Amino acid sequence: MAYVAVKGGERAIDNAHAWLAEARRGDTAVPELTTAQIAAQLGRAVDRVMAEGSLYDPALAALALKQAQGDVIEAAFLLRAYRTTLPRFGYAAPLDTAAMLVRRRVSAIYKDMPGGQILGPTYDYTHRLLDFALEAGFSPPSAPEMPADGAEIPPVNAILAQEGLVEGDATTDAEPGDLTRTPLAFPAGRDVRLQTLARGDEGFLLALGYSTQRGWGGSHPFVGEIRVGEAAVAITPPELGFEIDIGDVAVTECQMVNQFKGSKTAPPQFTRGYGLVFGHAERKAMAMALVDRAMRAEELGEEVTAPAQNIEFVLYHADNIEATGFVEHLKLPHYVDFQSELETVRRMRAEAVAVKEAAE
Repeated sequence: MAYVAVKGGERAIDNAHAWLAEARRGDTAVPELTTAQIAAQLGRAVDRVMAEGSLYDPALAALALKQAQGDVIEAAFLLRAYRTTLPRFGYAAPLDTAAMLVRRRVSAIYKDMPGGQILGPTYDYTHRLLDFALEAGFSPPSAPEMPADGAEIPPVNAILAQEGLVEGDATTDAEPGDLTRTPLAFPAGRDVRLQTLARGDEGFLLALGYSTQRGWGGSHPFVGEIRVGEAAVAITPPELGFEIDIGDVAVTECQMVNQFKGSKTAPPQFTRGYGLVFGHAERKAMAMALVDRAMRAEELGEEVTAPAQNIEFVLYHADNIEATGFVEHLKLPHYVDFQSELETVRRMRAEAVAVKEAAE
């Protein structure tokens, strides 16, 4: 089937959809992949779709991945579109990540710390060799049980805070912005910036975060702490008047610390970049924390010289759903625009030839 933009109309589009459904299913001799299998075995992809789709629902994210043939951005687009149909029945209280049930918790700045290092499920120490046993259906040994005593593991930043070596938590009575209800506008506070980064494209943030470490941002960061686990979600129903837990969400939190030479109003200390993302998404949380810190340059009196420090540049281009729309619209019909430019180029060429002939 050829790409036909005008001829064929709805019939051509219906045929394209039918062909897409056939391509999505693939070889019917191979058992169909279920959404339960996707949710259970492709967890990192599911987590990324939930983060960039801005909706925490592993089952729906798995369905979106199946529908999109594994295209993560298309799946996030589907999930975010579905999200707009859901009613808003309340706002949750801020997550208490210090009280989360930790599955993984590491720090690059301390060898020993309260609560200890918890490696958890990680690719950090694998050899990056293809495991052909997986193709044969080999079942790995069961992992040891993690203790679930509910003991709170104090944040690593608390150690630095005891000596006043790291900036404290920002406090404000102002109502935080809501990017899902109010379009992005500038100047954008850190609350809105963090929301934008949390659902921004992982690859874009990774590239920007990497750029800050290669001289485009003057950053020398350390991972203060990464936590992966489940945090309780609490709301206060108006009819009850008190807070209740309504469930847990899996999240990844990153506290990045960065040296700060001080200013007229602040002593030398470590400043922080912050990342919080749905699911197990360490790379995204770290990139988010790097970019968050880079965008604080002007606030901290640092010179703004790099793309990652330019708030408008970062926030306007972080959303892969908007980026997809702008890029992919180029393959739609542009006959009128192109004909106009074609006539312009022809006229310019004719004028150039006339000038050349007159000169000869």
